Amino acid sequence: MESYVCENVFVPLRSGPSHKSEMLSQVLFGEKYTIKDQVGKWLKIESDFDGYQGWIDKDHLQHSIDKTHTRGLVITKALACLKEDNSKMVLEPGSEIYNPDFDANTFTAGEKLYRVTSAFNKSYISINEGLTDTAIRFINSPYIWGGRIPSGLDCSGLTQLIYKIHGITIPRDSQQQSENGTAVSFIHEVRPGDLVFFDNERGQIAHVGMIISEGLVIHASGRVRIDAIDHQGIFKSETKKYSHRLRLIKRIIN
Repeated sequence: MESYVCENVFVPLRSGPSHKSEMLSQVLFGEKYTIKDQVGKWLKIESDFDGYQGWIDKDHLQHSIDKTHTRGLVITKALACLKEDNSKMVLEPGSEIYNPDFDANTFTAGEKLYRVTSAFNKSYISINEGLTDTAIRFINSPYIWGGRIPSGLDCSGLTQLIYKIHGITIPRDSQQQSENGTAVSFIHEVRPGDLVFFDNERGQIAHVGMIISEGLVIHASGRVRIDAIDHQGIFKSETKKYSHRLRLIKRIIN
């Protein structure tokens, strides 16, 4: 089955073959996917990165056939570039690029060559900070259901993005993420980078955040924010109430 490379900044991944269907996730620039089905101009695809499936509008999509069968290099900060037709693009952290040539200021994705408009160096594909510092970069990013880029993301999109930038793949949804890693029994045993999961009234995992230090969690709720956390859950200072009930703590990196 042929694999394709996304050449848009991102492509909405929807629950059904319609623009009215909810956006479940996004395929980011440079990420690869395979086509599973087609209904009219809609393609059902599966992301190579996290195995997520959904529907994309064929007219909205720009892509090339994957001929390399290699993983892209994840960019760790925003990258402005020109396409072959000299139109501009700004790629967000978490996007993937291929064959970077720092002397020529170019990289590829699929069959296309892109030219970087500023000084291009290895800092775009390396990370010299911890998970906490990366997470804090996204403070005040708006909450968007199904989003997984800094300009708009949901709770599990935030945690997945942080870990992707650090070269670690975790699943897309909070329920799926909660099935990974090693359980941490008590809140006072947490370390920065641990994921904390919260359930809803039905007892289902419905929210995730990341510990940045003892007693503090970063999460996407309305926007990316930092709140207090204890053994009961997330406590919001402005409302003086608990907003999320703690269910589970998982350590992804031992």
